[in-house]
Amino acid sequence: MAALSAWFWNERFWLPHNVTWADLADPAPGVEYPKASHLLSALPLALGIFAVRILFERFIARPCAFLLHIHASSVHWRATPNPVLEKVFTSITKCPDWRHLDGLSKQLDWDVRKVQQWFRHRRNQDKPSVLTKFCESMWRSTFYLCIFTYGIRFLWQCPWMWDTHHCWYNYPYQVLTPGLYHYYVTELGFYWSLMFSQFTDIKRKDFPIMFIHHLATVSLISFSYANNMLRVGSLVMCVHDASDFILEAAKLANYAKYQRLCDFLFVLFAVVFFITRLVVYPLRILNTTLFESWEIIGPYPSWWLFNSLLLVLQVLHVIWSYLIAGIAYKALVRGKVSGILYEVRACMRTASQIRSADLESGPSCSYNRIHYDLKDTAHAISAMLLGDCCEYRPRL
Repeated sequence: MAALSAWFWNERFWLPHNVTWADLADPAPGVEYPKASHLLSALPLALGIFAVRILFERFIARPCAFLLHIHASSVHWRATPNPVLEKVFTSITKCPDWRHLDGLSKQLDWDVRKVQQWFRHRRNQDKPSVLTKFCESMWRSTFYLCIFTYGIRFLWQCPWMWDTHHCWYNYPYQVLTPGLYHYYVTELGFYWSLMFSQFTDIKRKDFPIMFIHHLATVSLISFSYANNMLRVGSLVMCVHDASDFILEAAKLANYAKYQRLCDFLFVLFAVVFFITRLVVYPLRILNTTLFESWEIIGPYPSWWLFNSLLLVLQVLHVIWSYLIAGIAYKALVRGKVSGILYEVRACMRTASQIRSADLESGPSCSYNRIHYDLKDTAHAISAMLLGDCCEYRPRL
């Protein structure tokens, strides 16, 4: 076990040249550097955040939903209990193709249309109600707004907010301040809580995708904390929090059927997303991690890994922006964005899943199709993402 720990915490990987863990172990009195053991405090905090979420949704979000005349809707059509079809639904596929439908039709002596109808009703049974989605979005919107406000207030007083060279001056001997510690641990605790809540929430079809997403986020935050890249990490977190609460607020307006507010918030979300992910992130964040850090501290193994992950994130930003631009264009043309907000998240999660698969298995071709309804008119987004290209074709 000691040999494994020594291999994992190899100084030549984690730290710049001529720096050892011993150099960071004994700081001056009143000075503290980040330690990996600090991250353990995020676990009890995650449980606390999860408990706060339950209380928030029950005593704040639900009453707000009732005031807006949003109630728990019951499923009008329930699938007739059928062991054969239930087994196919739970273990094989929830959306059978024609071959499966034909085989099940012959096996049960049912009409193919009846089998299709059974699967449609069964899928509808698993869909969360509007009330459930409203409460979840209100909790996320509130948390994202609070953590973004805290991040802006904290970073406003920090020199690296205005001059990113300060992210690397005197690195890695940079003091851990209480504000920076609380910002990091709170973000980490929140994403741990999202991982916990996935097992108690209504199971959705994107469960594996979101679990991987939360796990990747937890890993990135923990990685940047362990090698004391907190300053640039705080900028990355703030940039990503800037648009999330607007999207959740737009979803709230959509559930409450405030159409004009929904339209405005969705367009605002798209604008903020494009500015933060396609302008601020590459010109400020990537510029300092790739070029300014090279000049001040020089590259080393964990530096290469950190920048590789940030570059992969930028690729995802471009893909997400392309998909959102297509959705926003259709929304502006039709004058409505109702019914597409959930698909923004679905597109982003799909892109994340495919890119993760590409990173693990090399260049490959993946296909995914996302279906949704917009004011009783069927639309589809077909995405084909290759290892080095992306093609997106909306079909009306």
